[in-house]
Amino acid sequence: MSFALDGLGVPGTPHPHVVTAEALQSYADATDDVVAGPVFAIVPVWQSIAPASRSVASEEARARVVHYAHDIHVQRPIEAGMRLVSVATPVGLFGRPNGASLVIRTETRTAAGERVNEQYVTEFFRGVETASSVGHRAPAHRLETNGAEPLGEVGYRVADDQTARYAAASGDDFAIHLDDDFARSVGLAGRIVHGLCALALAGRAVLEAAELEDPTRVTRLAVRFSAPLFPGDTLTTKVWAAEKGFGFEAVDGDGSTVLNDGRLELR
Repeated sequence: MSFALDGLGVPGTPHPHVVTAEALQSYADATDDVVAGPVFAIVPVWQSIAPASRSVASEEARARVVHYAHDIHVQRPIEAGMRLVSVATPVGLFGRPNGASLVIRTETRTAAGERVNEQYVTEFFRGVETASSVGHRAPAHRLETNGAEPLGEVGYRVADDQTARYAAASGDDFAIHLDDDFARSVGLAGRIVHGLCALALAGRAVLEAAELEDPTRVTRLAVRFSAPLFPGDTLTTKVWAAEKGFGFEAVDGDGSTVLNDGRLELR
């Protein structure tokens, strides 16, 4: 299990994507969200991320990867009919306790060159060490509540078939989300909910707690995935007012924090 530092900073092959109304609706149905919520931004870039990861991480290392953090910066909401082009670039590799993290930056533009969004995907390789910490970290989005009470809490139950629905709509069919036996073979308690599905649920909860109905106002949605969430569990999102928008974290039915350092900013 190893990493190739010469892959850092090298952009991947541009990936084209045509946004359809059917795909927008399918993703909304998979996340129990409104159509064209901000997390749909992952769909056009998804096929670009794995090659970027593989340009740095060996296949043996990737067998132990989990999604550690995600940060979406929205310049323009995605609409049906858009022709998009996305590029993913691994930009940083960092040693951490019990593993290593890889930061991948993606950029999505229209076919005419107008920027639509950029995203920072942080992967964590459990038990895989690196001797080097090099490159660029993802932008900070730490949540500081200073002991304040949340302005609201919203809970959603995760459906038993949520991971299957999400895999079909997003293209993320990694076995840790679909196969209990495989998930256990890599040290998990069973199949886990996709991190971005949990983020979509939490983002919707923030807007609900803030009594905001227009998801196109979101300019940034960021979070750290701090523990697995499982199908059948309940995700409760706690929301605080913050500069430019809101901060949030989310807990499961046992009270364990599964989403941390959440940030939702508005235009």
